[in-house]
Amino acid sequence: MKRIFDRILKLLDFKGRDWTVFLFSLLLAFSIWLIHNLSLRYTDFIQVPVVVSSELEGHSDLSSNVESITARCQTSGYNILRAARQRSRKPVVLQVDPSVLRCRGGETFYLTSDDLQEYAHLIFGENVTIEYFMRDTVFFRFPYETHKKVPVYPVHILRYDPQYIGAGPLTVEPDSVVLYGEPGYLDNIDMVMTEAIRLADIRSNVHGSVRLERVKGIRMSTESVRYSQSVTRYVEVSSVVSIQTRNVPPDKELRIYPSTAEVTFRCVFPMSSDVTGDVRFYVDYNDFMNSLGGRCLVKADHLPAEIVGYDVRPVVFDCVVNERLNDVQTVGEQ
Repeated sequence: MKRIFDRILKLLDFKGRDWTVFLFSLLLAFSIWLIHNLSLRYTDFIQVPVVVSSELEGHSDLSSNVESITARCQTSGYNILRAARQRSRKPVVLQVDPSVLRCRGGETFYLTSDDLQEYAHLIFGENVTIEYFMRDTVFFRFPYETHKKVPVYPVHILRYDPQYIGAGPLTVEPDSVVLYGEPGYLDNIDMVMTEAIRLADIRSNVHGSVRLERVKGIRMSTESVRYSQSVTRYVEVSSVVSIQTRNVPPDKELRIYPSTAEVTFRCVFPMSSDVTGDVRFYVDYNDFMNSLGGRCLVKADHLPAEIVGYDVRPVVFDCVVNERLNDVQTVGEQ
């Protein structure tokens, strides 16, 4: 046999370099043939393992079971090879809108073949034509999960340009989120906070998106919220006002020291008229009763929308309560 092979080589008269060229040409020809055949379209059954992810309220966000989705497809040889390799790898995580999933009852939800048709490119890849699915309905189990709805607290540091101020509080949307996790974790959480919002040199309305601070062992219904803040230009108007009293019992008299204060109003620019005339400042008797040492802060009412803020000097007021003389008894004694 060796003698015959040597005679063939002698007849071909191949040298070392010729063998290298021959083998390279053979490899190149095979590669071209393979690429050509893999690019052709074939009809075959493709099977892909799938788990479903969805934000179902009161349930885990990931199905506990893996379902094999099988369909007769027209696609390239590349996709058929990819699907064959996918069987032995991790399943495809299919993100599905909660409105698409239908509840069979309890923890069981399902997708129909029509639903799967919309997600075919995510399951089987691009350039795949589905002829039909092997099953009309595919079931997934989403275990129950303890959940709790809590408000979102925006953490912010806002610095405005001179003569600019926020008109109202900074708001977030959504203003609450649903937390999922073990009861031992959820019981100690009353709110979630955003990452710090730091803005400077503000002179117009601001808005944007901010992530929520992660809580260990807890899953949230959303990872970020949108914030917004209305900003307006203002002018300052100063005025001296008298401090009134509220909710004082008939037999009591509440005296306030000092009885007047200097107030600096921040009013929306431009001002069409004096909007400070109807504002009233007062000390509530109930606040006095709950105070330490009779020192109270004043409150204001009848604040029009054009006033976006104010400062009162002094900040705190000394209050003293006295018994009010009974006018009827006094007249009788006379």
